[in-house]
Formats: sequence, C-alpha cells, structure tokens
Amino acid sequence: MKYQNLGRTGISISQICLGTMTWGTQNSEAEAHEQMDFAIEKGINFFDTAELYPVTPLSAETQGRTEEHIGTWFEKTGKRDKIVLATKVAGKGRDYLRGGQGTDAANIRLALDASLKRLKTDYIDLYQVHWPNRGHFHFRQAWNYNPFTQDREAAVANITDILETLGECVKEGKIRAIGLSNETTWGTQKYLTLAEQKGLPRVATLQNEYNLLYRHFDLDLAELSHYEDVGLLAYSPLAAGLLTGKYVDGAKPEGSRGAINGDLGGRLQPLQEPAVKAYLEIARKHGLDPSAMAIAFCLTRPFMAAAIIGATTMEQLKINIGAADLVLSPEVLNEIDKVHRQYPMPI
Repeated sequence: MKYQNLGRTGISISQICLGTMTWGTQNSEAEAHEQMDFAIEKGINFFDTAELYPVTPLSAETQGRTEEHIGTWFEKTGKRDKIVLATKVAGKGRDYLRGGQGTDAANIRLALDASLKRLKTDYIDLYQVHWPNRGHFHFRQAWNYNPFTQDREAAVANITDILETLGECVKEGKIRAIGLSNETTWGTQKYLTLAEQKGLPRVATLQNEYNLLYRHFDLDLAELSHYEDVGLLAYSPLAAGLLTGKYVDGAKPEGSRGAINGDLGGRLQPLQEPAVKAYLEIARKHGLDPSAMAIAFCLTRPFMAAAIIGATTMEQLKINIGAADLVLSPEVLNEIDKVHRQYPMPI
C-alpha cells in the first residue's frame, strides 16, 4: 500500500480509502467490523463516512447507523489512533437532517457533535462539506444546472460562515483538517482564497465522483489540484458497480445497489452500456479483473489523493483493495484512452 500527504496537512493517508456507505443496510455491524479489520491488515489507514450514511436506501430511520458501526469498532479494537477518519456534514435538502437547512454555523456544530458521539471519538481527521448549499451539477444534475439563479453575495457569505465555524472547530481540537465534496472549481477556489485572506483552515481535498465513465475532474479541477495541492478523493471509482459488469444487458443481481435503488443514481441508462462493454473487453483481453482495472486506472491520475472503494462482500473487498498492487501497462492505458475518446461522457 502506498501513502501520500493529505493536501498540505502532513497527514499521511493510504491511496485506497475504505468507503462505508453500505454499512447499516446492505452490511451488518459484524460485516462492517470484518471489513475494517481486513482493511487495516492490508495497510489501509483511511476510512470515509458521512452523517447521511447508509445510502442503500437513504432513510431517516437508518441515518447515522454507519458512523455508529465505526464507533463500536473503535471501542472494540482501540485502534482509533491508527485511522485517518473522514466524515461529512450534509448540505441542504434532507428534511430529516435538521429540517434540511443545510450547512451553516449552527448546523455544523450540531452535525459535528452528533457524529463525534456516534463515532465514539473526540476528533475528526478530515471534516467535509458533503455538497454545497447553493446547488451544483453533481449527482447527475448537469442537464438542469443553472448557476445564474444563485445569489452571489449569499453564496460567498455562506462559504465564509462555514470556514469560520470550521476554523473554530479546528482550534477546539474537534477537527484536524477540512475538505469539500461535490464541489465546483469556483467553489473550491473561493474557499481557498477566503482561507488565505482570513487566516482560516485550508481545504485539503475534494471528494467528487471519478471513474472511467465520468472524468470531469480531468479538466479545470485537475489544474486547480496541481496549483493548489487539493487532491481528489474519488468516490464511485466503479461507477456504482457498472464497471464490474454485473449490470450488463439489464441484469440486476439480487441484493445489489441496482436492485435496491433502481437506476444507480441515474447512471443505469442505455448510453453507458457500450462504454462499459468496451472497458470490460479491455480487461478480458489482458486477463484483468474489471473492478481492479478500473480502480488501478484511478490511481494513475496525478491528482489522485485516494480512491474510495466500497464492497458488500469480502470477495469484492479483496479485489478492490488488491487494485493498489496492479500496474496497468502502457498498452492497457492506450486502449482505455481510445474508449474514452469514443465515449467521453456516457453517464
């Protein structure tokens, strides 16, 4: 397992991050503990969660259960000091989370304290804003995204409020570093600029979707990453399972996210299938597991801080973690590039 710094913080993280969003619905507490035990054995020191999790399906009844499972593992093992722990505060829109008010000073305080209690810890290593209050194009919202309806003064005031509150939490020792998720280039740069102007905590990472089917980060965000040392924490490196091949030709295996959530958050639609089949063929031709190939590709990107993997079975988890040891040949990378040029935005 390779390690690198979390932005400019000096915190060392494994290049594979253990994602947790199935724990509490698709995975039991015992299974979650087994996954954490195995991950740490394989050199992973970085776990990512959120107050919102689990997500399959999202519900008021299960919200927070994932953090609770991590907390009981810390309590049982005493290994809190071995883990770089990341969690997130939700943005606007979930009524069962503080009335759906989103991220501001009061809600950050409430969310952070609740997460600390569930996680059975007194600090979070990386605290992230799950999505911006002002709106964004992530979660398949690109087709109706319209920033021109946003209030410019209100957006900057909200970012300032968030940063100042997180800065207070850092001083209090409740947070070590801060990050963003599902954010844009302008939003990320505004956080960085305000932090520099006001002496507030600097954004360390940006957690956005990135995979063979969705490579928006390759463009202006890659430039920002290079100049500002804000690495990508890539979520959904398997495109919610599409790149495993298990949904080809309309299949929806029992117990899978597709069987539970239907369209995989808008990803499971006809345009993705030719691209998925092309990537599966590359893996078949070169004797590679398609999941391992997809994750290994993410790890080749110069802006990658870590790829966030998740699994519902130990077999899946072993394959996904094993991708850290897979070196893709120039031939494989060239073939991937050709498919990307043919299908640049299939989801």
